[in-house]
Amino acid sequence: MFAKREAILFDLDGTLIDSAPDLAAAVNETMAKLGRETYDEATVRAWVGNGARVLVKRALSGSRDIDENLSETLFEEALAIFMASYRKRLCDATVLYPGVRETLERLEALGLKMAVVTNKPGPFVAPILEKLEIGGFFDLTLGGEDLPRKKPDPLPLLHACERLGVSAAEALMVGDSKNDILAAKAARIPCVAVGYGYNYGEDIAVHGPDAVIGRMEELVEMVEA
Repeated sequence: MFAKREAILFDLDGTLIDSAPDLAAAVNETMAKLGRETYDEATVRAWVGNGARVLVKRALSGSRDIDENLSETLFEEALAIFMASYRKRLCDATVLYPGVRETLERLEALGLKMAVVTNKPGPFVAPILEKLEIGGFFDLTLGGEDLPRKKPDPLPLLHACERLGVSAAEALMVGDSKNDILAAKAARIPCVAVGYGYNYGEDIAVHGPDAVIGRMEELVEMVEA
Protein backbone atom coordinates (compact mmCIF):
# COMPACT_ATOMS: atom_id res chain seq x y z
CA MET A 1 0.00 0.00 0.00
CA PHE A 2 2.88 2.35 0.80
CA ALA A 3 5.65 0.64 -1.10
CA LYS A 4 8.77 2.52 -2.20
CA ARG A 5 8.92 4.62 0.97
CA GLU A 6 12.37 5.86 1.88
CA ALA A 7 11.58 7.30 5.31
CA ILE A 8 8.96 7.05 8.04
CA LEU A 9 8.21 9.94 10.40
CA PHE A 10 6.72 8.93 13.75
CA ASP A 11 4.83 10.94 16.29
CA LEU A 12 5.88 9.99 19.83
CA ASP A 13 3.21 10.29 22.55
CA GLY A 14 0.22 8.12 21.76
CA THR A 15 1.98 6.52 18.78
CA LEU A 16 5.22 4.91 19.99
CA ILE A 17 4.84 5.46 23.73
CA ASP A 18 2.09 5.70 26.32
CA SER A 19 3.35 8.58 28.45
CA ALA A 20 0.01 9.63 29.95
CA PRO A 21 0.71 8.23 33.45
CA ASP A 22 3.87 10.32 33.88
CA LEU A 23 2.32 13.39 32.28
CA ALA A 24 -0.68 13.11 34.59
CA ALA A 25 1.57 12.77 37.63
CA ALA A 26 3.49 15.91 36.62
CA VAL A 27 0.28 17.83 35.95
CA ASN A 28 -1.11 16.86 39.34
CA GLU A 29 2.07 17.78 41.20
CA THR A 30 1.89 21.15 39.46
CA MET A 31 -1.74 21.69 40.38
CA ALA A 32 -1.15 20.62 43.98
CA LYS A 33 1.76 23.03 44.39
CA LEU A 34 -0.50 25.81 43.12
CA GLY A 35 -3.28 24.78 45.47
CA ARG A 36 -5.56 23.84 42.61
CA GLU A 37 -7.73 20.87 41.67
CA THR A 38 -5.98 17.69 40.52
CA TYR A 39 -7.27 15.29 37.87
CA ASP A 40 -7.55 11.58 37.17
CA GLU A 41 -5.30 10.10 34.52
CA ALA A 42 -8.11 9.66 32.00
CA THR A 43 -8.82 13.39 32.07
CA VAL A 44 -5.20 14.36 31.47
CA ARG A 45 -4.88 11.69 28.76
CA ALA A 46 -7.57 13.53 26.79
CA TRP A 47 -5.50 16.74 26.92
CA VAL A 48 -2.21 15.33 25.61
CA GLY A 49 -0.94 15.94 22.09
CA ASN A 50 -0.25 19.63 21.56
CA GLY A 51 2.89 20.05 23.64
CA ALA A 52 3.63 21.03 27.23
CA ARG A 53 2.40 24.61 27.02
CA VAL A 54 -1.05 23.62 25.82
CA LEU A 55 -1.26 20.75 28.32
CA VAL A 56 -0.53 23.10 31.22
CA LYS A 57 -3.03 25.66 29.95
CA ARG A 58 -5.70 22.96 29.72
CA ALA A 59 -4.94 21.82 33.24
CA LEU A 60 -5.23 25.37 34.56
CA SER A 61 -8.48 25.80 32.62
CA GLY A 62 -9.82 22.42 33.75
CA SER A 63 -10.87 21.78 30.17
CA ARG A 64 -9.60 20.95 26.71
CA ASP A 65 -10.83 24.44 25.80
CA ILE A 66 -8.36 26.95 27.18
CA ASP A 67 -9.68 29.83 29.30
CA GLU A 68 -9.18 33.02 27.30
CA ASN A 69 -8.73 34.97 30.54
CA LEU A 70 -6.00 32.70 31.91
CA SER A 71 -3.38 34.70 33.77
CA GLU A 72 -0.06 34.73 31.91
CA THR A 73 1.80 35.03 35.20
CA LEU A 74 0.02 32.00 36.62
CA PHE A 75 0.65 30.06 33.42
CA GLU A 76 4.39 30.78 33.39
CA GLU A 77 4.64 29.72 37.04
CA ALA A 78 2.69 26.53 36.35
CA LEU A 79 4.75 25.72 33.26
CA ALA A 80 8.02 26.02 35.18
CA ILE A 81 6.71 23.70 37.91
CA PHE A 82 5.41 21.22 35.34
CA MET A 83 8.67 21.10 33.37
CA ALA A 84 10.69 20.46 36.52
CA SER A 85 8.21 17.85 37.74
CA TYR A 86 8.05 15.99 34.45
CA ARG A 87 11.83 16.03 34.04
CA LYS A 88 12.07 14.05 37.30
CA ARG A 89 9.75 11.29 36.09
CA LEU A 90 10.13 11.12 32.30
CA CYS A 91 10.00 7.37 32.21
CA ASP A 92 8.71 6.20 35.59
CA ALA A 93 5.53 4.68 34.13
CA THR A 94 5.91 5.43 30.42
CA VAL A 95 6.00 2.33 28.21
CA LEU A 96 6.23 1.37 24.56
CA TYR A 97 2.98 0.35 22.95
CA PRO A 98 2.79 -3.33 22.00
CA GLY A 99 4.70 -4.23 18.86
CA VAL A 100 6.65 -0.96 18.62
CA ARG A 101 10.14 -2.37 19.18
CA GLU A 102 9.55 -5.31 16.84
CA THR A 103 8.19 -2.98 14.16
CA LEU A 104 11.16 -0.63 14.40
CA GLU A 105 13.52 -3.59 14.10
CA ARG A 106 11.78 -4.81 10.96
CA LEU A 107 11.67 -1.35 9.39
CA GLU A 108 15.37 -0.89 10.11
CA ALA A 109 16.05 -4.23 8.44
CA LEU A 110 14.22 -2.94 5.36
CA GLY A 111 16.68 -0.05 5.18
CA LEU A 112 14.15 2.68 5.92
CA LYS A 113 15.24 5.97 7.46
CA MET A 114 13.23 6.87 10.57
CA ALA A 115 12.59 10.06 12.53
CA VAL A 116 10.56 11.16 15.52
CA VAL A 117 8.58 14.35 14.90
CA THR A 118 6.77 15.34 18.07
CA ASN A 119 5.24 18.37 19.78
CA LYS A 120 6.85 17.24 23.05
CA PRO A 121 9.64 19.60 24.20
CA GLY A 122 12.91 18.48 22.63
CA PRO A 123 14.94 18.06 25.86
CA PHE A 124 12.53 15.33 26.98
CA VAL A 125 12.64 13.27 23.80
CA ALA A 126 16.14 11.74 23.74
CA PRO A 127 16.13 10.62 27.41
CA ILE A 128 12.83 8.80 26.92
CA LEU A 129 13.99 7.11 23.72
CA GLU A 130 17.20 6.03 25.40
CA LYS A 131 15.49 4.77 28.55
CA LEU A 132 13.11 2.69 26.43
CA GLU A 133 16.09 1.54 24.32
CA ILE A 134 14.77 2.67 20.94
CA GLY A 135 16.87 5.80 20.38
CA GLY A 136 19.26 4.00 18.05
CA PHE A 137 16.54 3.38 15.48
CA PHE A 138 16.13 7.05 14.61
CA ASP A 139 18.22 9.15 12.26
CA LEU A 140 16.57 12.36 13.51
CA THR A 141 14.39 13.61 16.37
CA LEU A 142 12.49 16.91 16.30
CA GLY A 143 10.83 18.33 19.41
CA GLY A 144 8.02 20.84 19.63
CA GLU A 145 10.24 23.87 20.25
CA ASP A 146 13.00 22.94 17.80
CA LEU A 147 11.38 24.90 14.95
CA PRO A 148 9.29 28.09 14.79
CA ARG A 149 6.09 26.11 14.22
CA LYS A 150 4.85 22.72 15.37
CA LYS A 151 2.23 20.26 14.13
CA PRO A 152 -0.42 20.70 12.72
CA ASP A 153 1.81 23.02 10.71
CA PRO A 154 3.65 21.04 8.00
CA LEU A 155 7.02 22.66 8.77
CA PRO A 156 8.36 19.92 11.11
CA LEU A 157 7.51 17.18 8.60
CA LEU A 158 9.03 19.03 5.66
CA HIS A 159 12.12 19.89 7.70
CA ALA A 160 12.51 16.23 8.68
CA CYS A 161 12.29 15.15 5.04
CA GLU A 162 14.93 17.69 4.08
CA ARG A 163 17.25 16.54 6.87
CA LEU A 164 16.75 12.90 5.89
CA GLY A 165 17.35 13.65 2.21
CA VAL A 166 13.98 12.42 0.98
CA SER A 167 11.06 14.02 -0.81
CA ALA A 168 7.56 14.26 0.67
CA ALA A 169 6.46 11.64 -1.86
CA GLU A 170 9.05 9.21 -0.47
CA ALA A 171 8.01 9.69 3.18
CA LEU A 172 5.22 8.36 5.37
CA MET A 173 3.84 9.95 8.55
CA VAL A 174 2.59 7.75 11.39
CA GLY A 175 0.63 9.39 14.20
CA ASP A 176 -2.33 9.16 16.51
CA SER A 177 -4.08 12.54 16.31
CA LYS A 178 -5.63 14.97 13.90
CA ASN A 179 -2.57 17.22 14.32
CA ASP A 180 -0.46 14.52 12.67
CA ILE A 181 -2.97 14.06 9.87
CA LEU A 182 -3.38 17.79 9.22
CA ALA A 183 0.38 18.29 9.14
CA ALA A 184 0.83 15.36 6.76
CA LYS A 185 -1.91 16.54 4.42
CA ALA A 186 -0.45 20.05 4.32
CA ALA A 187 3.01 18.60 3.59
CA ARG A 188 1.54 16.22 0.95
CA ILE A 189 2.89 13.22 2.84
CA PRO A 190 0.74 10.08 3.14
CA CYS A 191 -0.39 9.42 6.70
CA VAL A 192 -1.11 6.24 8.65
CA ALA A 193 -3.04 6.78 11.88
CA VAL A 194 -2.97 4.43 14.85
CA GLY A 195 -6.33 3.86 16.46
CA TYR A 196 -5.09 3.42 20.03
CA GLY A 197 -3.52 6.80 20.85
CA TYR A 198 -4.52 10.21 22.17
CA ASN A 199 -7.11 11.83 19.92
CA TYR A 200 -9.38 13.61 22.39
CA GLY A 201 -11.91 10.78 22.33
CA GLU A 202 -12.59 11.16 18.61
CA ASP A 203 -12.48 8.39 16.02
CA ILE A 204 -9.22 9.09 14.20
CA ALA A 205 -10.74 7.95 10.90
CA VAL A 206 -12.98 11.04 10.72
CA HIS A 207 -9.92 13.17 9.94
CA GLY A 208 -9.18 11.28 6.75
CA PRO A 209 -5.82 9.56 7.15
CA ASP A 210 -4.73 7.39 4.25
CA ALA A 211 -5.01 4.33 6.48
CA VAL A 212 -5.81 3.39 10.07
CA ILE A 213 -4.10 0.55 11.93
CA GLY A 214 -4.96 -1.06 15.24
CA ARG A 215 -1.53 -2.63 15.78
CA MET A 216 1.85 -1.10 15.01
CA GLU A 217 2.96 -4.35 13.34
CA GLU A 218 0.50 -3.70 10.51
CA LEU A 219 2.75 -0.87 9.35
CA VAL A 220 5.42 -3.31 8.18
CA GLU A 221 2.93 -5.12 5.96
CA MET A 222 1.97 -1.82 4.36
CA VAL A 223 5.49 -0.70 3.45
CA GLU A 224 6.57 -4.19 2.33
CA ALA A 225 3.65 -4.62 -0.06
